[in-house]
Amino acid sequence: MAGASLSVVPYPHPTLRHKSKPVRRVDADLVRMVREMFALMYASNGIGLAANQVDLPLRLFVVNLSASPDEGEELVFINPVLSKPKGNEESEEGCLSFPQLYGNVTRPKQISIQAYNLQGEEVRGNLNGMLARVVQHEYDHLDGVLFVDRMSPTARAKVQPILNEFELSFRTLRQTGAIPSDDVIASQLAQWEQRYA
Repeated sequence: MAGASLSVVPYPHPTLRHKSKPVRRVDADLVRMVREMFALMYASNGIGLAANQVDLPLRLFVVNLSASPDEGEELVFINPVLSKPKGNEESEEGCLSFPQLYGNVTRPKQISIQAYNLQGEEVRGNLNGMLARVVQHEYDHLDGVLFVDRMSPTARAKVQPILNEFELSFRTLRQTGAIPSDDVIASQLAQWEQRYA
């Protein structure tokens, strides 16, 4: 478990539906895993990545709107709390756990966040635009909610064939032993929770 290297888990991996636990301690291993999350995110040209997506049951996610390690600002949000949603806006979203799948999702235009960074300092802010959307998308992950759950029934029906393909491919990976059983995953998640939550 410790020192294990991370990878982005594909839909419908059970950890994507797991409700994450608050982080109670930050150690060198957790800092290393956060660095690895940024590296995985950049490798896939992503702008946000939640801990569930790398099979960690912890309430944290990383964001960099520029999708590049040399640009933009690297943000780490630990134990985030969102409040004061304002307005609504529909826009296209994608997700690293659903490669090549995109769909429109309606979310609040503006949101307030309170969280902690890796140094244990409190982070507060009123977010809008793309940052507000990404933060809400990643925050959903921590509660086991996926962006396809927030699509309209019509939009969801349109992407259903692709979701079916993801499910088939996941079952195949399971049969070859590339993805462990639900019991093994549950036991690994419990070990992480014991250590950090």
